[in-house]
Amino acid sequence: MSTIVTPRSVAVGKFPSPVPALLKFAQAFASALTNNPFFPDATAIVAAIVAAVAALTAAETTAKTRVQGAVAARNVAKTNLLTALHAGKSYVQGKADANVAQGQAIIESSSLTVRKTVVRQKFAFAAKPGTVCGTAHLTAKVTSPRAAYEWDWSADGGKTWTTLPVTMQAKTTVPNLPVGTVASFRVRPVTKTGEGDWSQVVTLLIK
Repeated sequence: MSTIVTPRSVAVGKFPSPVPALLKFAQAFASALTNNPFFPDATAIVAAIVAAVAALTAAETTAKTRVQGAVAARNVAKTNLLTALHAGKSYVQGKADANVAQGQAIIESSSLTVRKTVVRQKFAFAAKPGTVCGTAHLTAKVTSPRAAYEWDWSADGGKTWTTLPVTMQAKTTVPNLPVGTVASFRVRPVTKTGEGDWSQVVTLLIK
């Protein structure tokens, strides 16, 4: 029986920088948390955001008068609001992590956005019988002109792996394999940025 794994939803934590946009964002965030069934204990979080919004609104108004020290006070108020927002985001993320199946809905109901999941394609390759008895010829997709390739094979369905020689080409021939064995193979590219993901496992009846 296969198991379906629900990926973790992650809330985006980047907040607007201009004060007017930040205030608007914070007000929407506090409003979304209020009376939200996903966040029954958000009262303190909401109160902190509302208080920080009020303080920054007043400080921004004073800063526009160019009174000495007003800009510095406005910047402190802005930092305080950002701190409250980060605490709110952490709170929302905690709720989403506690209910992974509804994580995306939880985050989006708070007015935050969910980080897009990048689906990484497995590094594909193929195996076929070699021209000599007891051999296998493996070919993989070329990833980079300067990539190297690490190859493994297994005689027990992938429970244990035997490392094969690294090649500088996306192909190799594996000798001395037990005839009649169903062998499993995998490969991964290695570039200057590091090791890539292992490919999907392919099997081959050795003849």
